[in-house]
Amino acid sequence: MKKKVVVVSLLLSAIVVVGLFTFKKEDPVDFSAEVKPILNKHCITCHGGVKKNGGFSLLFENEAFAKAESGKPAIIAGDADHSEFIKRLTIDDPELRMPYNAPRLSDDEIDILKRWINEGAKWGKHWAYTLPEKVEVPKPFSFAGLFGMNPSGISNNIDYFVQDKMKEKDLSFSKEADKETLLRRLYLDVVGIPPSLTELQSFVNDTRGNAYELRVDSLLASQQYGEKWASWWLDLARYADTKGYEKDGSRQIWPYRDWLIKAFNKDMPFDEFTVQQLAGDLLPDPTKDQLIATAFHRNTMNNDEGGTDSEEFRVASVLDRVNTTYQVWLSTTFECVQCHSHTYDPFKFEEYYKSVAFFNNTRDEDTQGDHPRLRFYKAEDESRVDSIKSWLTQKGNQKLIRSTDLFLHTLEPKIHAHYSDQVENGALYDTKWLGIRSGGSARLKHITLQGKKQFYINYWTSLNGGAIEVRKGSKTGPLLTTVQLPSTSGRQVIQADLKEDTGVHDLYLIFKNATAAKDQPICMIEWFGLREGFPVSADPESQRMQNNFMQLINTNPESVPVMIENPAEMHRKTHVFERGNRLALGKEVQPAVPETLNPFPKGAPNNRLGFAKWIVSKDNPLTARTLVNRIWAQLFGRGLVEPLGDMGTQSTPSMHIDLLDYLALDLMQNKKWSMKALIKDIVMSSTYKQSSSLNQGDAEKDPANIFLARGPRFRLSAEQIRDQTLAVSGLLSSKMYGPSVMPYQPDGVWMTVYSGESWATSAGEDQFRRGLYTFLKRTSPYPSFISFDASSREVCLVDRIRTNTPLQALTTLNDPVYLEAAKHLSTLMQKEGAGDSKKIISYGYKKLMLKNPSAEKVVALEKLYKEALQNFNKKPAEAAKFMAVNASDLKDPSLTSKAAYMVVANALLNLDEFLTKS
Repeated sequence: MKKKVVVVSLLLSAIVVVGLFTFKKEDPVDFSAEVKPILNKHCITCHGGVKKNGGFSLLFENEAFAKAESGKPAIIAGDADHSEFIKRLTIDDPELRMPYNAPRLSDDEIDILKRWINEGAKWGKHWAYTLPEKVEVPKPFSFAGLFGMNPSGISNNIDYFVQDKMKEKDLSFSKEADKETLLRRLYLDVVGIPPSLTELQSFVNDTRGNAYELRVDSLLASQQYGEKWASWWLDLARYADTKGYEKDGSRQIWPYRDWLIKAFNKDMPFDEFTVQQLAGDLLPDPTKDQLIATAFHRNTMNNDEGGTDSEEFRVASVLDRVNTTYQVWLSTTFECVQCHSHTYDPFKFEEYYKSVAFFNNTRDEDTQGDHPRLRFYKAEDESRVDSIKSWLTQKGNQKLIRSTDLFLHTLEPKIHAHYSDQVENGALYDTKWLGIRSGGSARLKHITLQGKKQFYINYWTSLNGGAIEVRKGSKTGPLLTTVQLPSTSGRQVIQADLKEDTGVHDLYLIFKNATAAKDQPICMIEWFGLREGFPVSADPESQRMQNNFMQLINTNPESVPVMIENPAEMHRKTHVFERGNRLALGKEVQPAVPETLNPFPKGAPNNRLGFAKWIVSKDNPLTARTLVNRIWAQLFGRGLVEPLGDMGTQSTPSMHIDLLDYLALDLMQNKKWSMKALIKDIVMSSTYKQSSSLNQGDAEKDPANIFLARGPRFRLSAEQIRDQTLAVSGLLSSKMYGPSVMPYQPDGVWMTVYSGESWATSAGEDQFRRGLYTFLKRTSPYPSFISFDASSREVCLVDRIRTNTPLQALTTLNDPVYLEAAKHLSTLMQKEGAGDSKKIISYGYKKLMLKNPSAEKVVALEKLYKEALQNFNKKPAEAAKFMAVNASDLKDPSLTSKAAYMVVANALLNLDEFLTKS
């Protein structure tokens, strides 16, 4: 009886299980993960963005369910059989079937679309545009977990997410990399250069359980950390030492690079790091550092070529700032929206120009002088600035104090000469400077006169006796002031008192000088300024302060281009550009953010500062994800989501979205935007510490290592390759900050027009500084960096490609920088090996690779040494030439041996395992 009961129970259980699997309701179709990829792949090119064939678009929800040209909607929610959209996918007639003139969709794809419509055709959001409140860590049950410990092979929560995905491919973690490999990897990732043999030996001999973590903390606290990570950010910031375009003249913007290094080293929270770069000038009473940070967006190119339209290139800079901001912080291809609504992502055409409106009111205008610039006075001059502000404080006018401080440090606001029009008997010379002959005139339009008491001109002339009359409303209107023009030796700023007036008026400038030749401009003008006057007083102190003010204005201190916002009276209107053409203005728009993304923060100002706060709002689904993804890519060679520049619907579906979301939320909520804390979390994981050796079976299952079942292995960056070479040879300088340097570069690489600038090789240790300090000319970047895929930085670059070309081997084998390093390295090798070729070679290998060479490698390198020695013994002059020594050194009997060891050192520096992080 009992047996029958057991059998019946088992049968009933089996029936229930079969029934559950048989009648289990299918999961609802996921629009973002299943439907949208099909639409993007097959439909959107003809039905979305620019094209809306048949009046039907699948880009936005309202368009997808609207009536098409037929007068009926193509999609009927809940009824796939009567939806024209489905009919066109399944009809036999090739002239009617969609996609037109392309293969039919697969049965699975059509089934997904049918189910989606029958389930109500819910229009979900792309995963990247929403952020979960919490992500559960997929921890499987373990006894270790009951006691608050991690199971074997698990170091932190990152590993649980990776392990969970590995199960899909029946993969498991690789063993931990050996100590030598792990320490080299850590050093290269955190500070950008390898450890010394002494540092390695200390780690190998350290048996403490937290030995690795101690090294992580030490490296994160190192000053070299800031240099390594600043080098990465400079690509995003499109930082260069020149302006770009045809003339590509030099630009003094290195203080921004130094600010960046310091920001990374003090672990400035990423939200603060963001706000200062995008809108530091709009913070209350911004510091000099906060102003320098805004040079992020003064890295845009500037066109100094004669005959160009300054407004055209000002607009180009504004658009570049919009595109770069969305790319750097939001992984969004927003530049696609400049001419039409985005073809794949839900961004509307007008929204692009609403974002442009946030950036359209900065003072820079594509001027030859790169204005506005933050001026760095010498200590004694800065003291005079303080004395002027102190004196003004006694007068009790805070507004005047702020405007005076701004003008002394930035010469803003001012009106550039190219703003003038209705020019008579003169011209805008080189489309930059106003030059008017005697009796000629020009107009400055729409000038606010309210509260303006002083008129400033920056000009130069070789003539005496000249004057400019400033009249209101017309050439014969009321005279506001007459500016006398003494001759100058170079550019000079002068000032004249202005009659008080009100309102907004056109000003007409009448130029007079009877001594000028018939076709000679009486002066050349770069800019004008209208300012509040200093307090009027007969007090000698008042005149002394005014004199100090003018003397300071006429100094030419070091400076850096920065962002300054227009005052209200100079605000520009922003219009839509029809089809992206700036000359075809559409309707006016106000600053606003895309509707698809998070709402604008309540109470935030509707300007760049508010926009920056919107970027780093914890409601923003993209910023933290983007940062996590980019840092992950720096450490693993590829992001959790690819490509790095696009988290839109065209990105490759990721296996690791849960991990990305977990790290993003943790970064904002627990780590308070600390980049160092994020990096530490990643490098402490077992995922990071794995060996990169290939297990053939695992490699076949996951050749691209998407499931992260082995450690990272990829070629170092251009700067790291050079820095590492200098470091192991003992040549690398530890000097930080300051102007960019010019290490050795072959003659003739630079062919600079107009300016006569040339590459002047730096002296002393400046030749051997880290790569991020190397002078970068946009039209002629440092050759060895370009060979290794560095950027010329005309535009933002979020992900360098990695190529493998003969030029790279030619660089490391022949570039004088690498030959000099090989020479120094070979000297160290010979000193350590004391005449024993095997010891010399083994030491050289270990110094570079941080592990002992195999016997086969020693044999191969010793053979290279002997062949080189034999060749140099026959041709000692070649040895002298190779080592770059004088002919008199031919008498040295060890010369050929030294040269042969230099060949070995050169070969070691060219080995793949040296140029690769593994």
